[in-house]
Amino acid sequence: MGLSKIGRKGIQYLQNRNTANVSNALLEKGQNRVIDASLTLIRERAKLKGEMIRALGGVVASASLLGVPLGHNSSFLQGPAFAPPRIREAIWCGSTNSSTEEGKELNDPRVLTDVGDVPVQEIRDCGVDDDRLMNVVSESVKLVMEEDPLRPLVLGGDHSISFPVVRAVSEKLGGPVDILHLDAHPDIYHSFEGNKYSHASSFARIMEGGYARRLLQVGIRSITTEGREQGKKFGVEQYEMRTFSRDKHFLENLKLGEGVKGVYISIDVDCLDPAFAPGVSHIEPGGLSFRDVLNILHNLQGDVVAADVVEFNPQRDTVDGMTAMVAAKLVRELTAKISK
Repeated sequence: MGLSKIGRKGIQYLQNRNTANVSNALLEKGQNRVIDASLTLIRERAKLKGEMIRALGGVVASASLLGVPLGHNSSFLQGPAFAPPRIREAIWCGSTNSSTEEGKELNDPRVLTDVGDVPVQEIRDCGVDDDRLMNVVSESVKLVMEEDPLRPLVLGGDHSISFPVVRAVSEKLGGPVDILHLDAHPDIYHSFEGNKYSHASSFARIMEGGYARRLLQVGIRSITTEGREQGKKFGVEQYEMRTFSRDKHFLENLKLGEGVKGVYISIDVDCLDPAFAPGVSHIEPGGLSFRDVLNILHNLQGDVVAADVVEFNPQRDTVDGMTAMVAAKLVRELTAKISK
């Protein structure tokens, strides 16, 4: 039985018990204990990693992995909930070394640390709704950011996680950021299938909240009339694959973040053509090459304050874990972009 089915059964059981003889106060008190315990673990791990890096010295910014194994807001498949451990495994796979293309050494804790996962399924099993769950994700991100020089590099999970992460980054830094969003889809529906937290609506929530000044969406090749209308409404800069050859020079020489609190990068693995990354829920041919993505990242000028890699679905990956390695390489190169 999948995690999503187990979660639903647990929630339904609690709801049924609640209607019988379990008071709301009792249930909420228990939920609060679970949430507090979850946040305490993230806080203490971040504190330890931050203290260690500060003791080593010589670091302005350091990437710190935070997993958010959430898949229930996906409109199709929920396999991205299983992605964080597969990405971590691939990062440290013996088939490659620990250096990034720009020469950063991942085995140096001043470059990359890991504070673990937000226990999404355990929290949902207690009947916690998405409003509170999204707050837990935001609070977890803020706990990482409190430990200077840590900067969150978040492993999804479906794309719904970008909203609480960006919200936390913006609130913690005290203002909006510029966002570079690589994706086959704009994820800007007002409320896809009635779910305001849908992975197809995350950037609508971000723009409504005023958490981004500029939103650049690159790799788009599956967009509806609503997606274009929402883009115009929020002033989004949408770069579709049908015009990529024309836009390529501009996109490979971006300068972002001036006058705001920095740059946030969100990479949906399906921005890539499925020839490079078949292990995604929404296979959309005609995408970016892996080198296209790296050229955009490597040449980007700006202070990257946080990032996420989302929508890798291990349940659709090849037997040899090809897409896991692709997602891991994205994480490695984002680490190099963040750390300094």
